Amino acid sequence: KIMAILFISRDLDHLKEKLENIVIGYSRKDVPVTAGQLKASGAMAALLKDALKPNLVQTLEHTPAFIHGGPFANIAHGCNSIMATRMALKYADYVVTEAGFGADLGAEKFLDIKCRIADLKPSAVVIVATVRALKHHGGALKAELSSENLEALEKGIPNLLKHIQNITKEFGLPAVVAINRFPTDTQAELSLVEAKCKEYGANVALSEVWGKGSQGGVALANEVVRLIEEGKSDFKFIYPDNMSIKDKIRSIVKKVYGGDDVEFLSAAQKEIEKLEELGFSNLPVCMAKTQYSLSDDPKLLG
Repeated sequence: KIMAILFISRDLDHLKEKLENIVIGYSRKDVPVTAGQLKASGAMAALLKDALKPNLVQTLEHTPAFIHGGPFANIAHGCNSIMATRMALKYADYVVTEAGFGADLGAEKFLDIKCRIADLKPSAVVIVATVRALKHHGGALKAELSSENLEALEKGIPNLLKHIQNITKEFGLPAVVAINRFPTDTQAELSLVEAKCKEYGANVALSEVWGKGSQGGVALANEVVRLIEEGKSDFKFIYPDNMSIKDKIRSIVKKVYGGDDVEFLSAAQKEIEKLEELGFSNLPVCMAKTQYSLSDDPKLLG
């Protein structure tokens, strides 16, 4: 939780405010007790003041990059720090940032949580996919993923199409699919993915950076720049701030995961009511979820 707070803080004062507001438990009268009341927030902020500063590194081809953050998207917001992103935007014409674990986890949290807090408005989205993963979603066994299998690939592609739909339709952002090419991918498989993605309004670019360095990413970079210069971003959140907690959860499940509805158990119902009584209903919702499936079941592929 501290890592998530650290990297979603706009500056040191914002960090201190968030640390003060951490609810560490409840009194016997069921009143929340905060870290600020325990006089612990100042010590935490002192320990974190240097960690808050973006960490600048250099790539193999001497490109500057910020490696600053690590709250995993299946339980936290899955993005690098707000401060690193803002600093990068001041120093570069184009900033590429990563949001982990697909459009149902990392991207949803980047867009609904980080962008909301930092007032960021993305211009375009790169959705990374592999032919191997799509064949796996189509029922192919892991031992068979290196062999051409158009039938399994076609069965698995709807998973990718849902991610495209989330970005383009639900969030209103233009997208390109970057196929992280493996040596075992065949031209027939690559062509099938490209054709299906174009039906959903997303172009495809091969990414071969792993083998060719920056030259392997030129086609992808050109497509990203083209999308940005077209200026067709119509970015919107999945839910507004003033929606109830239950309806925010429903919005994520229905729009992003593709679920029919949400069943709230009695314990969850009571917890939500308590959170709303305490005035937390205006906050974004951070959902914990498996990264292996669009559903709540890691074994449910496709």
